[in-house]
Amino acid sequence: MSSQGKGADKLVYMANQIGTFFKSQGEEAAVLGTAEHIRKFWDPRMRSAIFAHLDAGGEGLQPAVRKAIMSLKAAATPTPKAS
Repeated sequence: MSSQGKGADKLVYMANQIGTFFKSQGEEAAVLGTAEHIRKFWDPRMRSAIFAHLDAGGEGLQPAVRKAIMSLKAAATPTPKAS
């Protein structure tokens, strides 16, 4: 079991399943497809939980899935305004 508990394990499994679906299209397509699927179909609590899992080391995430989640997290994080 991961450091984030069974809930994170299930999300990692689900995210990796999505990544596996897109894997045959090449790494770039797998990253983009996985990110788009998670953005469209996962509720905000699920996305927050997988971001927290990533922050805790992202144990168990396939490389393309890790990249997809990192890109989603970057897009969801507001950038500070310059003054």
